[in-house]
Amino acid sequence: MMSNFDVLPGAEPFIQEGGKVGVLVSHGFTGTTQSMRPLAEAFAKEGYSVYAPRLKGHGTHYEDMEQTRYQDWIASVEEAYAWLSERCDKIFMAGLSMGGTLALYMAANHPEIRAISLINAAVEVPAMEGVKDLQDVRFLDAIGSDIKKPGIVELAYEKTPVASVKEILNFMELTHKSLNAIHCPALILFSPEDHVVPPNNSQIIFDHISSDEKNIIELPDSYHVATLDHDQQRIIDETLAFFHKFE
Repeated sequence: MMSNFDVLPGAEPFIQEGGKVGVLVSHGFTGTTQSMRPLAEAFAKEGYSVYAPRLKGHGTHYEDMEQTRYQDWIASVEEAYAWLSERCDKIFMAGLSMGGTLALYMAANHPEIRAISLINAAVEVPAMEGVKDLQDVRFLDAIGSDIKKPGIVELAYEKTPVASVKEILNFMELTHKSLNAIHCPALILFSPEDHVVPPNNSQIIFDHISSDEKNIIELPDSYHVATLDHDQQRIIDETLAFFHKFE
């Protein structure tokens, strides 16, 4: 189905061709590339080839998102991965929230991915489970902009489609089941105070992936959208240091 909605300013994909090492960067559920642009720009500045796709149905209008399925979000990331694969010998991936879920999915299905950096990645959100029983409700309140830093706003939808919540629940369940298929090095960053994804998700991921090399780091001064919060520079520095080890 074709979208009749324009892409919101700031929600465009970020694509920069650099060297032979690539980084695929993914934003989260109902969000946009705006939340990941600081990381994408930092990686590009280091000389990496960087692709931060706009996930299908995102960055336009919540009615557009309502029409998409989790397979569409995977397809958006696979398309970016294909672009990087044509240009790069090695590929890393970084993702926030559902972007982290997508990074886990990609690592399980593309064992050649060198390493992943997960920021408040989601594999189970019990608070969302009740949505499965909703019949006559189309939209819920927004979940974006969970940020501690004053004056910073995430570019995200003002409503959340019920159909999309059902999709992410299915996608998280699928990804949760495949965690033991992940063997690549993983950097797991999490905010102990997160009002969207329970912080214990990071421990679940740490405990269930099969990676020999896995580190878990706390982001004490940020909420869910940590990439736009006080710990932004720490996320960039830790991720770059981690990726450098596996180039």
